[in-house]
Amino acid sequence: MSKQDQGSTPSPEKANEDQGFAMQDIRSSKNLAAFTEVVESRRSVRKFTDTPIPDDVLEDCLRLAMLAPNSSNLQPWEFYVIETPDKRSKANKICMNQNAARTANKLIAVVARTDTWRDHAKQNISDFPDGKAPKKVRDYYEKIVPLDFLRGPAGVISVAKWGMTKAVRQFKGPIKTPCYTYDDIKNWAMYNTALAAENLILAIRAHGFDSCAMGGFDEPALKKLLKLSDHHHVVMMIAAGERAERGIYHSQFRFDYDKFVKRV
Repeated sequence: MSKQDQGSTPSPEKANEDQGFAMQDIRSSKNLAAFTEVVESRRSVRKFTDTPIPDDVLEDCLRLAMLAPNSSNLQPWEFYVIETPDKRSKANKICMNQNAARTANKLIAVVARTDTWRDHAKQNISDFPDGKAPKKVRDYYEKIVPLDFLRGPAGVISVAKWGMTKAVRQFKGPIKTPCYTYDDIKNWAMYNTALAAENLILAIRAHGFDSCAMGGFDEPALKKLLKLSDHHHVVMMIAAGERAERGIYHSQFRFDYDKFVKRV
């Protein structure tokens, strides 16, 4: 294991070299072809074989999932790999006994957290990779991030933020809409976690396995099974394994490109 892998701090010069190498190295027809194959061969598989996903493969898929882009590197996600036989049997039922859930080698609950942003903001300072966190980084996580999320008793801070945001837009110009309500924070956590879920799905396919992202489940029952709090929100369930014969129900198709892409 290299010193960098062990947690040593790379120099700014080394960091710049790594970034430049990554930019040059990724721009190849070989990489594009491999990525295209992963995306185009990914299907929502409803039936899996008994072939297991090796632990090291699953760990790598989850590692790649957590490299997903996310707001301010606050990483509001968790992944629950449901393995114990009793919990797995109950989880299958909670997922409406769908074929994908019942036959999957791995069943994973992708969960968004609304209560970790404060601790993760502090950790972004303490774990800053390039030496001591600069003042602008500390100010961002100690001042700007809390201002975005805090609501105050009876929403008093949210009211103040609403007035301030309106004034800034009127007299200065565009400003990011902060989180006014708990639902705003929940939506923020869920769409960031969904980005990680997509990485996970593609990583599973890149390792030669398949998956099915499922929204058909009883969330209150699942939260009870996994002993989750009101600050945990299940974004989706992911069934994973080796694609079985007739595991795909029909040919893939999408609506016309121009229906969705607008050039303005």
